[in-house]
Amino acid sequence: MSLSSSAFAISAPSFSFKARRPKTPLPSSFQNPLRCNSTPSVPPLSRKLHPVKATILQEDEEDVFVEKSFRTTSFPGNGIEEVEESRGNSSSSSLEKWVIKVEQSVNIFLTDSVIKILDTLYRDRDYARFFVLETIARVPYFAFISVLHMYESFGWWRRADYLKVHFAESWNEMHHLLIMEELGGNSWWFDRFLAQHIAIFYYFMTVFMYTLSPRMAYHFSECVESHAFETYDKFIKAQGDDLKKKPAPEVAIKYYTGGDLYLFDEFQTDRAPCSRRPKIENLYDVFMNIRDDEAEHCKTMKACQTHGNLRSPHSYEEDGFEDTPDCMIPEADCEGIVDCIKKSLTPSQVKQIRTVERNR
Repeated sequence: MSLSSSAFAISAPSFSFKARRPKTPLPSSFQNPLRCNSTPSVPPLSRKLHPVKATILQEDEEDVFVEKSFRTTSFPGNGIEEVEESRGNSSSSSLEKWVIKVEQSVNIFLTDSVIKILDTLYRDRDYARFFVLETIARVPYFAFISVLHMYESFGWWRRADYLKVHFAESWNEMHHLLIMEELGGNSWWFDRFLAQHIAIFYYFMTVFMYTLSPRMAYHFSECVESHAFETYDKFIKAQGDDLKKKPAPEVAIKYYTGGDLYLFDEFQTDRAPCSRRPKIENLYDVFMNIRDDEAEHCKTMKACQTHGNLRSPHSYEEDGFEDTPDCMIPEADCEGIVDCIKKSLTPSQVKQIRTVERNR
């Protein structure tokens, strides 16, 4: 358990809250993230505080690739601590890799087991299968938010970006579910019973897993989202011609082309806000966008497996200026219940915050 916590141990480089300072005039090129043009020309997101870069998924690709490209910039004054930490990590790196391998093996086994059950029950009933998948897929985000709110209540954790992004992800999955219901995927009582009871079990399992090892919980969610992407991709390739002849559900048109798309942009952490604006003309377009949504979920879950790595895409636009170490202060943070309890018993983090504030 402690090994899982050490994999994401908090160091000063992961701090991202900014201290208050006099308002600085924003550059003329700055755009309000809530106001998006129909043909956006938003520059790529700066990866200064986001050390993960994911490749953009093309329509003819079936796999989602996320690669690590940058190391987090060091926070001033911690050179000695980083050297000591690197020595400790080198001695336990092989064991830690083994722990990660075990976590991922368990996740893959669980995912494959559920897939075999769904393949047996829903071989020729696509919409019912999608209804079950979407009922299950949104559950982890509820679990993540529940645990994070508990940490906030104890004063162990303060990271608004995680709450914003996870809520936006659950909002996106909820609309996928509404689309499948409008298509008749929930017409059978058995399908509703199975999906809802799996969701209840999945929720408590994810809460337990996320409490012990957020990395493992995020990887399991990545496995689920990856399966959802592959399922929709195969369905589109097999039924594409028929889907183009059918009208799009009204709920899909409102969600993907509605006026307020803030939450739609929020869960896509690898894209600049307003850079993706779907067009919905038929049912084929709907499933294409659902598939692409699952790919974006996959990228976000992959990024979350590096602790402290997630940041709201709108926060880059709201900054309006480059981040500098002088404007950055530590924030309350922990990774897993063991790490949270350990940090609550050591006042080092509080002292560090007060030291930074006195030096300002």
